[in-house]
Amino acid sequence: MELLGVSITEWVGYIAMVLLLISFMMKDVRKLRIINSFACAFFVAYGFMLSTSWPIIISNAAIFGVNFYYLFIKKN
Repeated sequence: MELLGVSITEWVGYIAMVLLLISFMMKDVRKLRIINSFACAFFVAYGFMLSTSWPIIISNAAIFGVNFYYLFIKKN
């Protein structure tokens, strides 16, 4: 399936990339972690859509876990 000549898999990858770039522009660390978590979720989905690319899935799931820890468990 394609949208504007680009596959849905590629769109998910592009969305993840844009969210990642936006997250690194944040001055507030909390906002950075929230947006970065969405990027990680999209990258995990992208990894599964790429015939299960484990390096993408594992690294982004781990980063998501770190963000989750600092956002919800270790609140400052």
